[in-house]
Amino acid sequence: MEKKEQISFGLRRITTEQFAIIESAFDESNGNIELGTGLRFGFNTEKRIVTVLLTINFSQEKGPFLVLEIGCYFEIIEEDWNNLFNTETKELKLPKAIAIHMVMLSVGTIRGVLHAKTENTAFNKFFLPTVDVTELVKEDLVIQTNDAIALK
Repeated sequence: MEKKEQISFGLRRITTEQFAIIESAFDESNGNIELGTGLRFGFNTEKRIVTVLLTINFSQEKGPFLVLEIGCYFEIIEEDWNNLFNTETKELKLPKAIAIHMVMLSVGTIRGVLHAKTENTAFNKFFLPTVDVTELVKEDLVIQTNDAIALK
């Protein structure tokens, strides 16, 4: 597989995989709030899609009170896909810079979805702080076939 500096891709779909406000788990008088995050990657070979699944949850002592997971589906052009996907091992090697860029776009997307889902509620005051995505993606990613995600 030839290594290429630039990969051409486009955001093709956004899904809200999970969203919940659990009011009983939130204590307004308790200022101790923790933010949890999760990140997973998958792919669909037929459609040349790389999926970034990003999860956030705000929690207190009783557990999470605000949970959101989104999926961002990025289509890679065929020529670039053929350079990234190994047909023998069924693995997709995503260069670090492209993975970081996709995660950065996903973080901005989840921030907007969080605002839209909590608008006109008491939970609209919770924001996703800035995220250093270079801490989330430290090297080129190798995504295994068993990590593949079926498109709905």
